[in-house]
Amino acid sequence: MKELRDIARLSDRFISVELVDESLFDWNVKLHQVDKDSVLWQDMKETNTEFILLNLTFPDNFPFSPPFMRVLSPRLENGYVLDGGAICVESLDPRGWAHIWMGQSVRSIRLFAASTVKGSGRICRKAGKSKKSFSRKEAEATFKSLVKTHEKYGWVTPPVSDG
Repeated sequence: MKELRDIARLSDRFISVELVDESLFDWNVKLHQVDKDSVLWQDMKETNTEFILLNLTFPDNFPFSPPFMRVLSPRLENGYVLDGGAICVESLDPRGWAHIWMGQSVRSIRLFAASTVKGSGRICRKAGKSKKSFSRKEAEATFKSLVKTHEKYGWVTPPVSDG
């Protein structure tokens, strides 16, 4: 509830939240703005995309474990957005999560925005693929694989020979 109040207090219209089925544990978050000097912001303007829609699902033991965060729409490429809309950001990994920080959900959303820009995230415009929805099942499988990779190698890119 505190995390939700923190977002409601934001006056910069950076993000807005809607509860999914009135559940405090399942949020749809609209990210209304990314760095205005980025190609992603340019893509948003060119495609009339008003926001990036994220979904955050909070575990029963939150804030001691991170929420599962994924992109719902638009379909993004690069920018640490992976299959199914899974997000590769260290602070959302169970080992990288720091529950002691207040407003961690807001911080994670802002970090996602910065990482996506830094990683040259773009709105997918490929015919056929751009309209295909991200799937939760695919995102969860991708994230699970991602966590295993980072547990093995840390937060570095593993050698191609290791898969």
